[in-house]
Amino acid sequence: MDRPVLNSMLLGSTNPDRLKAWYRDGFHAETDGYGNLDLGGFGLIVEQRDDVDAKTIEPGRVIVNFSVEDIEKTAAHLRTLDVDWLVEPEDRGVGFFATLIDPDGNYVQLIQLKPEYYANQPLTART
Repeated sequence: MDRPVLNSMLLGSTNPDRLKAWYRDGFHAETDGYGNLDLGGFGLIVEQRDDVDAKTIEPGRVIVNFSVEDIEKTAAHLRTLDVDWLVEPEDRGVGFFATLIDPDGNYVQLIQLKPEYYANQPLTART
């Protein structure tokens, strides 16, 4: 049996246009012909849902993680968009992490792992 590949996720929203614009502008996402966002080969689908609240009540249940090359540069860009930060960029040993909050209250994390982290991983974990 072939191993499935995770290639997208859906975020339900009561205001999908606002949420989609936030991710597009914040993370320089391309938009496909269906309005879905391409985030480095990973698809983010944002759809209108009637079974969700305007703000999530459990923001830590699902965290959208972005691997970045330069966390300070990415954070500087996001600050120009006046995002809400839960945790500003900080060194956590294996790398730098930051957590911000999207307009629907979901947590979004920036991660810049240090080269020594990758040096200690098997080759399969580096691809």
